[in-house]
Amino acid sequence: MTRVLLVLFALCLPGLAHAGADPVFSPTGPDAELYGAGQGYPYAVRAFPLPQAAMVGTYSHFAEKFPHRAAARAPAPSLLRRAPVELTLPYVYRGAGSDLPGYMARHPVTGLLIARGDTILFEHYQYARTDRDRFLSQSMAKTITSLLIGIAMGEGAIRSIDQTAAEYVPELAGTEYGKTPLRALLHMASGVAFKEVYDTPGTDNARLNQMLFGQSGIGPARAVAMFNTREVAPDTRFNYAGAETEVLGLVLTRAVRMPVAEYLRTRLWQPMGAEADAAWTVDHTGQEVTYCCVSAVLRDWARLGLLLAHDGVGNGRQLVPRSWVLEATTVQAPFLMPRVATRFFGYGYQTWLFPGNRRQFALLGVHGQSIFVDPASKLVLVHTAARVKASGDPAAVELRALWDALVARYGG
Repeated sequence: MTRVLLVLFALCLPGLAHAGADPVFSPTGPDAELYGAGQGYPYAVRAFPLPQAAMVGTYSHFAEKFPHRAAARAPAPSLLRRAPVELTLPYVYRGAGSDLPGYMARHPVTGLLIARGDTILFEHYQYARTDRDRFLSQSMAKTITSLLIGIAMGEGAIRSIDQTAAEYVPELAGTEYGKTPLRALLHMASGVAFKEVYDTPGTDNARLNQMLFGQSGIGPARAVAMFNTREVAPDTRFNYAGAETEVLGLVLTRAVRMPVAEYLRTRLWQPMGAEADAAWTVDHTGQEVTYCCVSAVLRDWARLGLLLAHDGVGNGRQLVPRSWVLEATTVQAPFLMPRVATRFFGYGYQTWLFPGNRRQFALLGVHGQSIFVDPASKLVLVHTAARVKASGDPAAVELRALWDALVARYGG
C-alpha cells in the first residue's frame, strides 16, 4: 500500500508527463539492516567517518541537518516526459549477465534515473527514499562550480582563466594558491601539495573540512592558504584536491559579487526549470563549500545532466556558453588524458572524462554519487548511493559496464 501511495503522489507532481516509466519505490534495499532500516535510517551530524547505519539517512537529509543556502526552484518546472514502457537493459559484467533490477538488488543504490532527451526511461528508489528526498552530491558539486565559472566568463565577471586566483581574492596574495592560474585550478593541477584520502582522520582533506566546518574561526581563504607547498609548476601534473575547487569558489563569489548559491539560482537552477529547491552547504562563515555538498532531488540532477548533454542548453535556452562546455569536457593536455590522469578517467574543467573517441563525461562524488552524460545520444544516468568504500568499490566498475550497454543500445 505504501508503494502505491508513493506512486500516486508522484503522479501529481508538476512538470511531468506520465506513462509507463513512472517512479518505483522500495522500502528496503541490499543489507538494509546494516544501513539502519530498523532504526528508520538515522542520520549522524558530526560523526567521522560516517557509520554505515547512518549513510542512507545522512546522504538524503544532509541539507536539513547542516547549515546551507538554498537555490530556489523554478516557478514552473521544465517538462520531463516518461517512456511508455520502462527500460529493460541486459548487460554483461565479468562474464555474467545482469540487468537493471539485478544491479539494484546487489548495490546500495538510493536512486537511479536514466533519461534520454527529455524522456525518463527508468526511475527507481530504495531504502524508503522517494523523489522528494534531496540527495547529497558530494564532489559532483565541483562540476557545478566549473559551470558557474564558465557562466561568469561569458558575462565578463571573470576576464580570463589565465588570471591568478589572487587577482580576485587578495587575501591569497603571496600564497601558492594565490599565484596559481584559474585554468590550472580547473584542471586539478595547481602543483600545490594536497593529499586527498577519504574516511581517514588527519589527511589534508580532513584538515580542510575541520577548518571550514569547525569553530576555529578561520575563514576559507586562510584555510586554503594553509596548504602552501608547491611541488611542481601549475598545469603540469594532475592531483585531485578539494582545496582547488574551494579556491575557485572564493574567486567566483568575489567575481560575481553574490553568494554562489544565489548565482546558481539565477543562472542555472531556475532557468533550467528545477522542480525543487537545491541546498548548498555553507561553512561557519556562510561561504558555500564548493568542493562538495549540493543536495537536490534526483530529477533535478537529471535536468542538470540533460543540460550538459545538450552542450549547455536547458529549458530551450543557452544557459552555459557552449564553448565552455566543450572545453570543460575535452582533454586539454596529455597529462589529463584518460588512463593517464587516473587509471580510467581523464579530467577536464572539474569534470571526469571517459576514455575512447566518443565524448562522454561524468560528475562523480565519493561513495557512489554520479551523473554520466553522452551528448551524441542525449543519454544521462543519475546514480545516488551509500557505498561503504570511498574508492575502489567494484560497484563503480559494474556501473560503467551498465552505462556502456546503455550507450551501445541508444548511441549507435
